[in-house]
Amino acid sequence: MFNFDIWEIGVIGVVALVAIGPERLPRVARVVGHFVGKAQRYVADVKAEVNRSIELDELQKMKAQMEDAARGVQQSVQGQVDELNQATTWNPGAHEPERTDWHDGPTLPAAAPTYEPPRKNWRVKRGAVPQWYKQRAGVRRHVQSAAARVARFRPPGARR
Repeated sequence: MFNFDIWEIGVIGVVALVAIGPERLPRVARVVGHFVGKAQRYVADVKAEVNRSIELDELQKMKAQMEDAARGVQQSVQGQVDELNQATTWNPGAHEPERTDWHDGPTLPAAAPTYEPPRKNWRVKRGAVPQWYKQRAGVRRHVQSAAARVARFRPPGARR
């Protein structure tokens, strides 16, 4: 901020010592240091805020460019799809004769099967594990109270 040489700082210190006096100089130096620190923090906060706003502007510009590019790609793909749909329109009467079987109406295509997620039943999965494996792995098979668990694992000589 300010450009001070070591000589200039020394002259300011001597003048302050003479003007203020040796008794009050430490307290005044502490207060001045406090205010200088506040000023430096304020300047740093302002710089950080300016940098954040510049970065935000850059990010908004980049976002706008990406959205424009995405719109362009979407429009080109949509145009290609529309051209393909126009070139390959299917007319059922032009390519195959209408079938009339034993009933009077045209045949309808079968409805597509609907998707059903697989059933995941954790009880079935737990029941599929053999009991000997559960016992060896230490899986609890029955609910046990805390007091019963302590009594079960208490050494034989420590019983009351």
